[in-house]
Amino acid sequence: MKPSSPIPIFLSLLLCFVPYLTSQASTPDGKKKLVLIAGKPSHPPLMHEFRAGTTVLEQCLQGVPGLVVERHEMGWVKDESTFSDADAVVIYADGGAGHPAVQGDHLETLRKLVARGVGFGCMHYGVEVVPSQAGTEFKSWIGGFYENSYSCNPMWEPNFASFPQHPITRGVKPFQIKDEWYINMRFRPAFEDGTKAAQNAGTSFVPILVATPPDATRDGPYVYPKGPYPHIQAEKGLAEAMMWAVERPDGGRGFGFTGGHFHLNWGNDDFRKLMLNALLWVAKVDVPAEGVASSVTEADLKRNLDDKTKK
Repeated sequence: MKPSSPIPIFLSLLLCFVPYLTSQASTPDGKKKLVLIAGKPSHPPLMHEFRAGTTVLEQCLQGVPGLVVERHEMGWVKDESTFSDADAVVIYADGGAGHPAVQGDHLETLRKLVARGVGFGCMHYGVEVVPSQAGTEFKSWIGGFYENSYSCNPMWEPNFASFPQHPITRGVKPFQIKDEWYINMRFRPAFEDGTKAAQNAGTSFVPILVATPPDATRDGPYVYPKGPYPHIQAEKGLAEAMMWAVERPDGGRGFGFTGGHFHLNWGNDDFRKLMLNALLWVAKVDVPAEGVASSVTEADLKRNLDDKTKK
């Protein structure tokens, strides 16, 4: 009997290691790659300024050792081959049925990336999906999502007085800021409270931003639908999570951030630092001990605003 060729054996061994190799994505120069996706224009001026907002964040991350930021506009990348060496994908866009993640075959693309251990994060309206379209995926990938008429979206000004020990909160000082802070997320059942660290099926959950809405906030009106919802009113006095982070059993990380409605909020140093830290963390780049240092001018904030006069 002729002995087996060593080449097929070598190829078999190589294939065994492919999942590991692809989970350790990096650019040719060995840096971690963050793919930051800005949604299409929406809402009145200085609201949902996805293009300008991601530009500010990209600017603030320039020069961070070991990181490459690749920013895309209009809801998706032009060529999905760019995902081949991505370490994290973060979407800042409108959600619901129009969410970039559920258009075409995007959900399948993201499913493959997450299985590879790629980090995934969503910001503001981007945390909302239609349950039947991507609810299961979002609970798995980032721990939870905004569900229409179960969650709600009031305009209010929470006071974030303390933070958990986590790389995302490094150097962040207490702050209070008005935004469309969503509450009552549809978390995975094991994380249902949303305000306590928890473990479930290999996924660790940590609430990052927690505050208690005033009774008047629960009584509404909410932005849409205006409410009030009895189940939201029934929880008066209870705290809510408005940002959270997960570490998944596939090795990837994820986060949800419900703020980001008002563009000028990126001018707040602590609001901005929190997100910059999160972008590093989700891509597995070391967050500095005092968080990401950055400065933003009024001119920076007003650069790249969408033309909201277009129909």
